[in-house]
Amino acid sequence: MADLDLVGQHPNLVMRIFLAFAPFVVFAILNHSVGTTAALICAACVSVILLVRGLARRGRKIKVLDIGTFILFTGLAAYSTIGRHTWSIVGVRLCVDTGLLLIVLISLTIRTPFTLQYAREHTEREQWNTPAFICVNYVISTIWAVAFFIMVGADVVMLYLPTIPKQFGILVTILTFIGAIYFSSWYPKRLSHVE
Repeated sequence: MADLDLVGQHPNLVMRIFLAFAPFVVFAILNHSVGTTAALICAACVSVILLVRGLARRGRKIKVLDIGTFILFTGLAAYSTIGRHTWSIVGVRLCVDTGLLLIVLISLTIRTPFTLQYAREHTEREQWNTPAFICVNYVISTIWAVAFFIMVGADVVMLYLPTIPKQFGILVTILTFIGAIYFSSWYPKRLSHVE
């Protein structure tokens, strides 16, 4: 089942998907050290860089995740800056994580799972529309949606149970990201070995 060997032929695929989440990583790292508004602005700047980078590459389409990330972070940064809104760390994390979950769910709803766009850049064109190729990307994108749903759940728990240490949210985020990245790499390899 060679058409499912997305990661085996192209080991950079998972790293490219992870790079697409750079605005979220920047936000998560900076939120605690420079404050929410500055972290949102920095994440918005990173999302602009990714969007411009995508536009500058010939033959590549703008990705759903890049557009969604740009809208999410520029919107939240503008709201925070213009409205001078004071966010709690948990409150802003809930907004960001919910936004990310919505981006992934929208990509699935419009029949363009966000991983499909990355996988097509690393796969022969004749494989793009095969049922197996599309199915693998639906499964991987769904796993990412589940990961973000778990992160949103952890944010809600922390919001309503403020006595829970903030390390709980950090641990959930790290574990779900690692789990989704591992699955994104493991699943196509597993299917390629089944045949």
